[in-house]
Amino acid sequence: MTSAPAPVRILVADDHHVVRTGFAALLDTQQDFTVVGTACDGAEAVAACGELTPDVVLMDVRMPVMDGIEATRRLAGQAQSPPRVLILTTFDLDAYVYDALCAGASGFLLKDATAERLFEAVRVVAAGEALLAPGVTRRLIAEFARIRLGPPRPGARPAPELAVLTPRETQVLRLVAEGLSNGEVALRLTVSEETVKTHVSRILTKLGLRDRTQAVVTAYESGLVTPSRPPA
Repeated sequence: MTSAPAPVRILVADDHHVVRTGFAALLDTQQDFTVVGTACDGAEAVAACGELTPDVVLMDVRMPVMDGIEATRRLAGQAQSPPRVLILTTFDLDAYVYDALCAGASGFLLKDATAERLFEAVRVVAAGEALLAPGVTRRLIAEFARIRLGPPRPGARPAPELAVLTPRETQVLRLVAEGLSNGEVALRLTVSEETVKTHVSRILTKLGLRDRTQAVVTAYESGLVTPSRPPA
């Protein structure tokens, strides 16, 4: 008989006691989750991760001592099996969220999300798949890329580091950055979803990226996808 997969180990980091304990209690209601600890600031979160080895960290951004961005950067820089970080934010166009994604976070979640959305987000991030809401995340990244990088230069070409990708891999990366899921990319290119997953895996390996989120950020910052104002 095949044994059940190990539950997803979760750590919740938030400086508000009610939010921290509320999320922890909610997550503990799921049989495939186990909350291994909580932290009230970024420094405590980094230290706790070293001891408790969670798979996923729910990370608030604005915390004392060390904010969530620096904590995410430190966790993402760990040499062995860093946890995946799911950023908690109060609104979806938060400049800090973009910084956190660039620091190595795997996605973000609004604090007023439903319980079902929270559970789905943790499962998606733990599995290393697409972001919970790729379209929303794409709009967030596009908006802040537009603000920071400005309009594309006439005749600008993607950064040379993308030259290691094959034409098909470049095409897949562009579609992923535009917010398409693996299934949608497969339909667009008339290939199987498994083929798309293989392309995404190769893209991450060639570019030295941790996950799909970093691939999206790289696509915008390299100029492969040009930032534009997201639709209202």
